[in-house]
Amino acid sequence: MRQTVMALRQGEHMHEREHPGEVTVHVLHGLVRLVAEPDSRDGLPGDVLVMPERRHRVEAVQECAILFTTAR
Repeated sequence: MRQTVMALRQGEHMHEREHPGEVTVHVLHGLVRLVAEPDSRDGLPGDVLVMPERRHRVEAVQECAILFTTAR
């Protein structure tokens, strides 16, 4: 398992990617949006978003901090 805390400014995003295995984003602060075309969903503090097994990206709707966890 690998965990990384990240902070993004409003309007920034993580580049679109795919990850093997289970990947989650735990929202620590702010508002984020998970985009996996054609779907998207928002996450608030305390939410845990499960990344789909297709190309996706995380966008900062507001300044945010997230805990990104990858299980291999």
